[in-house]
Amino acid sequence: MFDKVKKNGTELLGKTNRIVEGTSIVGDIVSKADFRLDGELIGNFTSQGKLVIGASGIIKGEIICHNADIEGEFQGKLKVLEVLNIKATARIHGDVAVGKLSIEPGADFTATCTMLTNSNQVIMLEDGKGTEK
Repeated sequence: MFDKVKKNGTELLGKTNRIVEGTSIVGDIVSKADFRLDGELIGNFTSQGKLVIGASGIIKGEIICHNADIEGEFQGKLKVLEVLNIKATARIHGDVAVGKLSIEPGADFTATCTMLTNSNQVIMLEDGKGTEK
């Protein structure tokens, strides 16, 4: 009677998932849509959209996404295919690979940083996992 139309990844872009302050997740998150984290994630995060780590947000693990704004804390390996914006309140420690990078004065950026070229970018697959190009 009612036929559900399966949504592809492009219809989800612009919609935002949210993990609020006081919430802690241990495990991996895969999302096709944008994502805002104000809580804590210990694990890996993969998204075809944009990740925002709020001022109270903490991620310890590996991130692969298209764009990111970081105001909070990140420890681990970070790969942003397009633009990474690091706010003045951010604390980043680990390995970073980005297409473009913006860092506000005052940010704690203690990381090795690699600028991606077309030859070493990751292609985002349908299942949300990345693969080297």
